Amino acid sequence: MNHFVEENLKRVREHMEAACARSGRRLEDVKLLLATKTVTLEKLQMAMQAGEVLFGENKAQELRDKFPLMQQYNRVEWHFIGHLQTNKVKDVAKYVTLIHSVDRLKLGQALNQQLLKENKTMDILVQVNTSYEESKFGVPPESALELVEQLAALERIRIKGLMTIGKWKGTPEETRQCFRLLKSIRDQIREKDIPHVGTDELSMGMSGDFEAAIEEGATIIRVGTKIFGERYLPDSYYWNENIRGNE
Repeated sequence: MNHFVEENLKRVREHMEAACARSGRRLEDVKLLLATKTVTLEKLQMAMQAGEVLFGENKAQELRDKFPLMQQYNRVEWHFIGHLQTNKVKDVAKYVTLIHSVDRLKLGQALNQQLLKENKTMDILVQVNTSYEESKFGVPPESALELVEQLAALERIRIKGLMTIGKWKGTPEETRQCFRLLKSIRDQIREKDIPHVGTDELSMGMSGDFEAAIEEGATIIRVGTKIFGERYLPDSYYWNENIRGNE
């Protein structure tokens, strides 16, 4: 039992390697982010002992609770991958190096104001609702470029790329279409050559579809249950955060 996280990590990395081989990509160009919502400290420690350093949280409260307990592991890097409310910006900004889920100008402005107070900058990804599902957060694809241009004007924010979630209960092809759309939006933004906007990162793919995401160009995959096992709380607990969650 003590080694199941390590064994799951090994399997996931084997599947990552296979997906990279099929798509002619280098394994080192794809980062594995461990989605930690509801995951116990014991399981997180198992992952760290196996050499993992990149973790992502969905809820500000869980991030606040876990961060102090992880301080002893100075190699650990935290990302925020859930829906972020403007009144939670202060809590999140102090702990993470990258926010995957900036999907509206109001949030970007709130984040920028907090960063000004702290005299720091923050890397972000713009979340795009590539499946057009009303239950999901994310800027509509046709508005993504405009939002990127608006966010780029905020002095303390550094856009590094885009994030999306595949279609809820979609077919494999529908899921791939979401990933392909995100990549095409990234290419459109890249062509605009907007000052202070990076386009290297594509955060897409979770436990059920990360291999397809890698094949379609993901640079960050967000995997939780495939590594830590099923969550003890149902998805409905996260519906106000994001209908599908980010793992």
